Amino acid sequence: MAIATLKFACKPNLLLRPAPFQCLRKVVPKSLPRVEVEERRGSHREQDKGTSEELISENNNSKVRAWKKLNSKEIGLRNSMIAIPTKKVLNVLKKKGHDVYLVGGCVRDLILKQTPKDFDIITSADLKEVRKTFSLCEIVGKRFPICHVHMDGTIVEVSSFNTARCKSSMHFIYDDIEAPHDCDKEDYLRWRNCLRRDFTINGLMFDPYARIVYDYMGGMEDIVKAKVRTVVPAATSFREDCARILRAIRIAARLGFSISRETAQSVKNLSYSVLRLDRSRLLMEINYMLAYGSGEASLRLLWRFGLLDILLPFQAAYFVRGGFRRRDKRTNLLLSFFSNVDKLLAPNRPCHSSLWVVILALHKALSDKPRDSSVVAAFSLALHNGGNLSEAISIARRINKTHDARFPELLDPSGLDEEDLEAEILDLAESVKGSLLQMKDRHFVSGAMADYPQAPHSDLVLIPIPMYLRALNFFDCVRVSASKNFLSKQGRQIDYESLARGDLLEVRHVFARIVFDTVYPLHPGKDQLKKSTGFSRG
Repeated sequence: MAIATLKFACKPNLLLRPAPFQCLRKVVPKSLPRVEVEERRGSHREQDKGTSEELISENNNSKVRAWKKLNSKEIGLRNSMIAIPTKKVLNVLKKKGHDVYLVGGCVRDLILKQTPKDFDIITSADLKEVRKTFSLCEIVGKRFPICHVHMDGTIVEVSSFNTARCKSSMHFIYDDIEAPHDCDKEDYLRWRNCLRRDFTINGLMFDPYARIVYDYMGGMEDIVKAKVRTVVPAATSFREDCARILRAIRIAARLGFSISRETAQSVKNLSYSVLRLDRSRLLMEINYMLAYGSGEASLRLLWRFGLLDILLPFQAAYFVRGGFRRRDKRTNLLLSFFSNVDKLLAPNRPCHSSLWVVILALHKALSDKPRDSSVVAAFSLALHNGGNLSEAISIARRINKTHDARFPELLDPSGLDEEDLEAEILDLAESVKGSLLQMKDRHFVSGAMADYPQAPHSDLVLIPIPMYLRALNFFDCVRVSASKNFLSKQGRQIDYESLARGDLLEVRHVFARIVFDTVYPLHPGKDQLKKSTGFSRG
């Protein structure tokens, strides 16, 4: 019965082998203010049929799109929203007489009143000129070189129109696409650059000095419709760069957007092509999904489109065992863990990758062997306080509220005495370490979906050895012979710089909050919980 839920993703000709607190969810605007725009149309543009689900064929994509110049103020985009290091780079290049624009996802995020993960600049200056202009700057990348400008402790990425133009001869798929009518030389350069971007909502270009947003690809329309749609036909786009498949998932998850029908179909059909990517690139994309505040939505979309089976087979097997359908709206313990992770993170407040790795390992251990809810709570408390089992057990035994009984991995408290509770905590710690070991072992990864022969299979080991060792060290403090000099985080506020850096005490602190908050969700009786644990939920 569970296997049937995987049927659409099968490829018959392809077989590869201190308590937690609650925060308000981030809100994505469902609509944008109406704006007056200067609109120009090509002679071959078809009239908009008014349907967001209209498929765009190979032929239709070659037709001339409408293009627009929008007043940035009228769509609520102000220069004060640009990060100070980025402003400094823009100002220096502008003073030297170069054209400069913000491009890509940062423009999209500013329009949506979201905090950009980073800011990207494109300029008329050559990359060598940019490197000479800034004392701390290097050119990186071979296929698509860009400059990394170090400014005020951050890196600002700067690309050049000239580099994109030199590379244009390599991209024959764009040669038959007709340029917009009534555009001058500068418009043509901007359009040509936007044409090579992945999604229409990333094809916006903002001139902060003229205060104009250039939209050559219909990006504003798709932002209003909350759609992720490729600039060129999706199959063509994904074959050119299969990493765009994962970016489509990431963007849709983070913004709460839907994926257009044509793009979604190509994501399903070409899902296996992501295995062509270098493992470090795959790990980077998964980290962007799970460490920046959209983990739950990312896992749901990875599952829906058959990518979870390839990238995280243990978690995919868990979904199958639970009878979780591809479009299931229900939750489970894994999704609940990441829902609580997301409440603490944001694009500008990410966590270190070790946090989501240990959460995956803990969940796998609980999925393999369900545990007494008081054991799981005491385990998280022991990690928080540096391994003081006596204190953790004392606090856990004073909790007088019920655990979240929706999840079969969390058993009803069985009234364990202190000695048995300690033994169960230590056993859970060893089980989590065992899960980590399996997650980095190709033999175990390839066998994760062995019970479901119709499902896609993969032997991809996503967790590298250094990450495994770092995560393993996370649990070393939970042992009987732990030193009496217990080290625990001081204070209740999260230090996000330390969290992103992977500071052990900070990551353990956040992990404890997430686990505790999942086992014992927030209820009106939170004051009683605060008294019994010494934690507070802010």
